Amino acid sequence: MATQLTARRMSALPCGRRSKWVVLVLWLVLVTVAGPLAGKLMSAEDNQASSWLPGSAESTKVLNEQRAFQPVDIAQAVVVYERPDGITLADRAEAARDATAFATAPHVLGPVVGPELSTDGQAMQTVVPVDIGTGGWQDLRPAVDSLRATAAADSLGMATHVTGPAGIGADQAAAFAGIDSTLLFATISVVVILLLLTYRSPVLWLLPLLCAGIALTVAEAVIYLLAKHAGLTVNAQSAGILIVLVLGAGTDYALLLTARYREELRKHRDRHEAMAFALHRAGPAIGASSATVVASMLCLLVAEMNSTRGLGPVCAIGVLVALLAMVTLLPALLVIVGRWVFWPVRPTYGSPEPTASGRWARIGARIRERPRKVWVGTGLALAACCVGLVSLNADGLSTAGTFTGKPDSVVGQEVLTEHFPGGTGAPLSILSTAASAPLVREAARTVPGIAETSPPEVREGTALLRATLADPPDSQAAKDTVDRVRAAVHAVPDADAKVGGSTAVILDAGRAAEHDNQVIIPLVLAVVLVILAGLLRAVVAPLVLIATVVLSYAAALGISAFFFAHVFHFEGADQAFPLFVFVFLVALGIDYNIFLMTRVREEALHRGTRAGAVAGLAATGGVITSAGLILASTFAVLGTLPVVGFAEIGFAVALGVLLDTLVVRSVLVTALTMDLDHRMWWPSALSRRG
Repeated sequence: MATQLTARRMSALPCGRRSKWVVLVLWLVLVTVAGPLAGKLMSAEDNQASSWLPGSAESTKVLNEQRAFQPVDIAQAVVVYERPDGITLADRAEAARDATAFATAPHVLGPVVGPELSTDGQAMQTVVPVDIGTGGWQDLRPAVDSLRATAAADSLGMATHVTGPAGIGADQAAAFAGIDSTLLFATISVVVILLLLTYRSPVLWLLPLLCAGIALTVAEAVIYLLAKHAGLTVNAQSAGILIVLVLGAGTDYALLLTARYREELRKHRDRHEAMAFALHRAGPAIGASSATVVASMLCLLVAEMNSTRGLGPVCAIGVLVALLAMVTLLPALLVIVGRWVFWPVRPTYGSPEPTASGRWARIGARIRERPRKVWVGTGLALAACCVGLVSLNADGLSTAGTFTGKPDSVVGQEVLTEHFPGGTGAPLSILSTAASAPLVREAARTVPGIAETSPPEVREGTALLRATLADPPDSQAAKDTVDRVRAAVHAVPDADAKVGGSTAVILDAGRAAEHDNQVIIPLVLAVVLVILAGLLRAVVAPLVLIATVVLSYAAALGISAFFFAHVFHFEGADQAFPLFVFVFLVALGIDYNIFLMTRVREEALHRGTRAGAVAGLAATGGVITSAGLILASTFAVLGTLPVVGFAEIGFAVALGVLLDTLVVRSVLVTALTMDLDHRMWWPSALSRRG
């Protein structure tokens, strides 16, 4: 009793007659300080290759150690010239003039190699080392744009392209250009439209959106400070997902709290008291919901991939700030503005609760007639959707496959592969001791799949040599060659040989992603299970909820795989795709089960489990559906980016959220709860009320 009284008093703090103004002032001060810091987040992003790669991988070690030979990060740009009728003398002279111009450009570091004529006489290539800069591939765009402009000018009718790691990096930077603003405006537009449809009020939608926007600003400021002073890794991927997650999850929490507040306004004359009860009743569900997301995101800290590991704390911070805003700032604003904010449908004291006899109450009553047939049929339908998993290709994407379109670097790579060895412009980098360099070079040169090797460079007892692959650097054949080269050079005694380069990076990243999938997915399930058991004080209910969410995830993945292959015609999916979708769907999808089952448990204490399930669905059905539509729509915004990885994550998560909201939570979980009845709460005291 004392604990409940203390909890109720704590709930009343954000909405007290005086304390609400204190809360408002504190948030205004906080956002005033946070605003300028949030604007600096992009400058703190680390998009260097090492910030994405597994730190222990051989390719990452080579990337770091070869700085002894080139103190700044350099990416090779390959300028390709093609004339199908044959390269002329004038063409060769023009390419030579371009090479001279490239060598004097401020962003070019090191000797320009070429132009080199292809054996078929139809193409030329010039390799230009470009300074990546401190901003990673973001800084490559102006350098590559300059190369493209120089090559295209006076090209005498030749087709010109810039490819290689620098060209590809520049086109990737272009695809991510303005990602923050694009996602922000698109997400806000979607949220505004759906809040208007949900609330049917010209004013109420402003408060949740305002609180979500403030939460995003504060979260970005905190993340900027941690990135600047505490070594937190932030990149374009994590910064983009942060926007979608904070606005989506924050709005979900706002919808749940506002719905409970509106319900309590019909039971209490005083709005401060109504909000205190709403926070007391809805607070545990919102807290547990955010805890599942935060805990799931923090599980990413065990990932080998640096990009995946960095995403965890970034998203966790965003969700925590969103939670704090929605349980303090939003209640304060709602009680400050009063009941009129719900106009034109203001909840008056003593008026009947419309959800008690609404659409979801009728659906619950229908399910109660034959709960076992309903959950068996629904389960079989979802299982059928899982068949699409057989067509899921998550072995990684080629360079061309990462773009939804076909940028210049992809076209250039195709031309390069047609006329030159496939690995030109993206050679393997092999480090060894200086004394062993000749033996290491010989070992690499004789490996099938290696077109040529360069003489070794030597610095302070360490040698660096480069090996050109015969196959395109992103092909499986090239990856197989990396394994063969590693086996060959590792066998050289006392050489301490290591193999890196673009293809080695792709290979190591794929293996790290596979490891992360196998480790993190079970870990997330275990963490969420523990949180659910503590919240529902049961064992059976958490196991049932976890099983339904996993089924929903598999069904969403199966449907998505079908669309990727047969509708969108993507070549496959990134290796990290299953993990990202799993973490977001389990962490976010379980939210709706938490919202439903905490209310069902509350009602079951007075009505029994079956009647409680009907009442819980009736009370939460509308708001959870609205929340699911908003969250699905915010993730679908990721599909507006011209990057296949983002488009696939956005589509799969949006689909999974819709499945969980409309099918799993409203039908499957409700039917299972009714069929299991009081046994759902075993071993708690509630399970003995049957």
